[in-house]
Amino acid sequence: MSVRVEDLKIYYTTLRGEVKAVDGVTFSIGDGEIMGLAGESGCGKSTLGNGLVFLEGRMRHAGGHVQLDGQPLPIGDSRAMEAFRLRQVSIIPQYAMSALNPTRKIGRMTADLLKSRGVDYRKVLEEFKRRVRLVGLPEDVLDRYPFELSGGMRQRATMVISTLLNPSLLIGDEVTSALDVSTQRAVGEMLMEFRDRGYVKSTVVITHDLSILAQIADSILVMYAGKLAEKAGTATIVNNPLHPYTQQLLASLPEVGLRYDEAPLLGIPGRPPSLLDPPKGCRFRERCPFAFDKCVEEPPFVELRPGHEVACWKALQEAQVPGGPMVAQEAAR
Repeated sequence: MSVRVEDLKIYYTTLRGEVKAVDGVTFSIGDGEIMGLAGESGCGKSTLGNGLVFLEGRMRHAGGHVQLDGQPLPIGDSRAMEAFRLRQVSIIPQYAMSALNPTRKIGRMTADLLKSRGVDYRKVLEEFKRRVRLVGLPEDVLDRYPFELSGGMRQRATMVISTLLNPSLLIGDEVTSALDVSTQRAVGEMLMEFRDRGYVKSTVVITHDLSILAQIADSILVMYAGKLAEKAGTATIVNNPLHPYTQQLLASLPEVGLRYDEAPLLGIPGRPPSLLDPPKGCRFRERCPFAFDKCVEEPPFVELRPGHEVACWKALQEAQVPGGPMVAQEAAR
């Protein structure tokens, strides 16, 4: 097992109190697995991904543990994490196209970054050039400033830099946002190729776009309001989700070839709860069409089928009925 996260809690400190952005999540990622992390804006997915690499000033590690390749990852200690960043765990930031220093050429900036990690740029230069060519960029990109590159070129350059030291875990935060459709596909294929070539062992791809994950992810983990809702193989999540929230997320996606007047898009009624003071029990119950009395208690995140974990009392109830159907698809209608 490459990554094991147990009861992880990451809070934001604000003037109004602590925002429980990641509130006790437990999951694992296998060697060679590309796991998609999906959910609405504000559900905590970017906080979870970024928290595995770097806790910025307002973020606090409030509890839980993370293991990478069997070794504890000291995410709560920024100084101790320096030894892990770029080597064992790396990130393609959410605004990767703007993450490159506009006053430094790509090569010089990379040399400075590697020097801060105790790595001699000259020893990895040939491999750097080879990977630049691999992603379809010319070698002379190393002698260019970021503003001389297109958005897609900057994204690919950032991907190469982030994986240059072959990290065990790569976090890609909204790596396809602000890109055109063809470039989105190319970036997704690059992530798979990096995995297949052994440049990274495991990858987390964070996005609100389930259609992207359906193309590149081996599994999908769905978050809602700081909690885990569902995790399963990609085909299972897309074709047979058990959690009502996942069902409604999929129902909100447009279908190719259908007009709006033929199949209107269905949104999810209501709004996510405030994470300053999240409700007790299932956090989705106020918006859930299947909510019942038991939902005032927090549902466990359990495996209902092999490789399929869900936090839903309705799904758990129906799974225990002999021959009974799982959560119906009415939420998607």
